Amino acid sequence: MYEDILVPTDGSAGASAALDEAIDLADAFDATVHSLYVVDVAAVGPDTGAVDLAESFERMGEEATEAAATRARDAGVDATRSVATGSPHRAILDYADDHDIDLVVMGTHGRTGLERYLLGSVTEKVVRAAEIPVLTVRASEEEGEE
Repeated sequence: MYEDILVPTDGSAGASAALDEAIDLADAFDATVHSLYVVDVAAVGPDTGAVDLAESFERMGEEATEAAATRARDAGVDATRSVATGSPHRAILDYADDHDIDLVVMGTHGRTGLERYLLGSVTEKVVRAAEIPVLTVRASEEEGEE
């Protein structure tokens, strides 16, 4: 059913919960977990020091995806990792298309109402635009408090 499962990560509790779910699914279907971190170019901006900031985000992405891949491998699941640059939802959708991903598993932050409206949601944008299934996973209350 699933051969390649994409888990975008930002190091949050929601992303960790999504990774747990993706690892379980990958184990059940003998699939590969792809961890992806996206450096949001809009968050970096054109200010002085933007290159240093982008490099810092890339290092964070390398660490986050390596940790995700290690967790998957420790569970006996094949894993790959990647760091992309761009608009997060667009980079996720492009990666899914370029790598023949069968399922995207994403964490949610559980925002509602005005906070969700003002901040937007990468997960919501991916759900709306994806041509493949997207499974959303909400972190438990305990994980969100860490």
